Amino acid sequence: MIHMPAAESFIEVDHHQIFKYREGAGGDTFLSQKNESDGRVITVLSDGLGSGVKAGVLSTLTATMALKFVASNIPIKRAARTIMNTLPVCRLREISYATFTIVDIEPGLQVRMMEFDNPGYLLIRDNQPMTPEKNAIIIERKNKKAAPPHNTTMFYSSYQALPGDRLVFFSDGVTQSGMGSKGFPFGWGEERVKDFILEKVRTAPSVSARELARSIVQQALFHDQYQAKDDITCGVIYIRSPRDLLIVTGPPMNPDHDSEMVRQFTAFSGSRIIAGGTTAGIISRQLGKPCRTDVKNLDPVIPPVSEMEGADLVTEGIITLGRVAEILEQRTNIVTGTIASNSKQNAADRIIDMIINHDRIVFLVGTKINEAHQDPNMPVGLEIRRNIVKKIQGLLTEHYLKEVSIHYL
Repeated sequence: MIHMPAAESFIEVDHHQIFKYREGAGGDTFLSQKNESDGRVITVLSDGLGSGVKAGVLSTLTATMALKFVASNIPIKRAARTIMNTLPVCRLREISYATFTIVDIEPGLQVRMMEFDNPGYLLIRDNQPMTPEKNAIIIERKNKKAAPPHNTTMFYSSYQALPGDRLVFFSDGVTQSGMGSKGFPFGWGEERVKDFILEKVRTAPSVSARELARSIVQQALFHDQYQAKDDITCGVIYIRSPRDLLIVTGPPMNPDHDSEMVRQFTAFSGSRIIAGGTTAGIISRQLGKPCRTDVKNLDPVIPPVSEMEGADLVTEGIITLGRVAEILEQRTNIVTGTIASNSKQNAADRIIDMIINHDRIVFLVGTKINEAHQDPNMPVGLEIRRNIVKKIQGLLTEHYLKEVSIHYL
């Protein structure tokens, strides 16, 4: 039986990023992870000096160091000092080769932040900007090859977050967008960026972290006339009530358990997906609700979706879930946490959209083996159901900060 924990605050982390025009690699790096040991959520945005591969290597080094240090319980201030004394300094411009913003959130919603040379973050509470106190920290560089002064300044802040808070931070590709244009001769600017964000939140109070980050980056790209003059990255952290999703796939091993599967499906208080023709047939029959296949937008590879009252989405099972696992894995190798939308979505695309827009995903997996899927003439990539579900669970937990549980019947 599925027991969902009581509703609590969920930390939604997402970002959107666009590379500089005609650059094959980005110079900004965004990383986020949830510590299994203590439940802390750690997020880092780093901007490498310049753009392209070299900037990307330096920003990735910086973000990875920050993430590992803080996750290893090294105090955030000491971690920042270590990073500063590790990073090389540009001889010409006499500045570090990478900037960073580090966010460390405890399960009790205590937030600690360290900023170095990125634009200032925006904290939104009750649709109003909040201004936590920032402490300037002077760090003496051990690298004396840089021209004087040898000191640099970082900013540390700590505050108690509340449900509904949004934390927005970004690279200077956002604030400097449009620079040199008639409308923004000196760039979009921090204040106007923050005004834009506040207007978005006030207009759409339930806007997700994913959509808010995307709208900010797209507006910056618009200022650059859709040819980004620098890497543009925005991260958003949204603290809210969790969104629950149930995915039912496969018939139970014992047909006597069909009614239990249907009972758990109907009792679930969240969004619901049925993945599997046999599974849909069991639920349809027991509930007396017809299942109709949509033949309007057929895909040459993925079987079509169906519709049934009480289910948000009905799809085929093994092939579709296998494709979901493939897409999630491909996306994590490109930009972690970012899923590109498709105007002509097939069933796998629609499942992914629902997964990304929910926080706690529950799989209810029937364990009856479908002999067709063990046929040696079938494609090699067609794994059995439970292995595919476990693969999806691993990807969502590690790369998308989702809470995923699996229950078997």
